[in-house]
Amino acid sequence: MTSSLSKYQEAIEKALSNYQLPEQPANLYDPIRYFLNLGGKRMRPVLTLMSHELFHPEYNRAMAAALSIELFHNFSLIHDDIMDEAPLRRGKETVHSKWNSNIAILSGDVLLVEGFKLLTTYDGTVLKRTLELFNRTATEVCDGQQMDMDFESLDEVPIDDYLKMIRLKTAVLVGCSLEMGAIVGEASDSDCKELYNFGVNLGIAFQLQDDILDVYAHGDQFGKQIGGDIISNKKTYLLLRALEDADEEQKERLRALLQETDPQTKVKGVMALYEELNIREKATQRMNEYHATAMGNLNDIQVAEDKKEALRLLADFLLNRQH
Repeated sequence: MTSSLSKYQEAIEKALSNYQLPEQPANLYDPIRYFLNLGGKRMRPVLTLMSHELFHPEYNRAMAAALSIELFHNFSLIHDDIMDEAPLRRGKETVHSKWNSNIAILSGDVLLVEGFKLLTTYDGTVLKRTLELFNRTATEVCDGQQMDMDFESLDEVPIDDYLKMIRLKTAVLVGCSLEMGAIVGEASDSDCKELYNFGVNLGIAFQLQDDILDVYAHGDQFGKQIGGDIISNKKTYLLLRALEDADEEQKERLRALLQETDPQTKVKGVMALYEELNIREKATQRMNEYHATAMGNLNDIQVAEDKKEALRLLADFLLNRQH
């Protein structure tokens, strides 16, 4: 699967390396260059190019839309790092750590503006529709981020609220990435909608899988501390489902464990409770439900089945990862 993505990833990297930014003021534009050079899989812009190729053979026609998605995503990451006070991103210093928070805020803001500028290279209906989608998605991502921060001060969060939060914070940008490519490819309204819903449902499934992997992946594969969400009392689907399904005695034990200061004891105790309540199986079932819905959306897109195979394989690849 990775090899079939490489043509899109290489095209995106080349376009980013050729993207012209002013030299001055250096403290505004150097951080942007630095952050974009940190790399990443570029999955969102890849999805834009792949969805466009469903309707038009020349995927580079959607490159401006793909780059707008990538610049917006990086804007959100720079700002997230400030809010989370994160020292590292992909193993390197975050922008606010390397420079300072004020510079990071402004550099992120410029990335957002650059995303808008890229979309203005389109004309007519395509311009109007991509801007409307971009604007709606940007607002929803901010809504989701605020919900996530609000959850930190709450003892319990309804599962439906959690699913709404991850839909807004994470999944709508995946949906936007796919619909952008379809719009530029002049797909029908129904195909644009199905691609968007495919992305949203896939994005929710992906985040649920991330919640599962944080607890159950092998540490050398996952690339971060196993049980980190448990240690930090992060409200994930697993924790919220456990709080919802536990009887009073189990709930009391779980609340006591959330106050535990020894990380090893805490992770071990919470995992034991998860086992009692079959939380891994329940979370996996919910993830698979969203994945199945996404596959249904993909099936309903009115293009030849062989054209959809790359997206189908990518969805399966993402949902079968071990890290």
